[in-house]
Amino acid sequence: MEYIYAAMILHSAEKDINEENVKSIIEAAGIEADDARIKALIAALEDVDIDEAMETTAMAAAAPAAAAPAAAEAEEEEEEEEEEEEASEEEAAAGLGALFG
Repeated sequence: MEYIYAAMILHSAEKDINEENVKSIIEAAGIEADDARIKALIAALEDVDIDEAMETTAMAAAAPAAAAPAAAEAEEEEEEEEEEEEASEEEAAAGLGALFG
């Protein structure tokens, strides 16, 4: 994961994403750089539009966060309906009690 973050940092800083720069960031973070992983990363990113990938990832991460308020609202509505049903049942029971009592 740290290798991908290094590439994202370089991209954000508008620097070349190359082996030397990625290795510098990894080592600056106090991590022993693995040259094979760096080469694999550089090769994998060769045809990737990083701006598009970051935007897609951000939108995917935001989707669950956007769904949470809607789910909470639906749950509240369901609880309110249950409370109303219970109140109606209690009123009906009280009305029947008045007939006999």
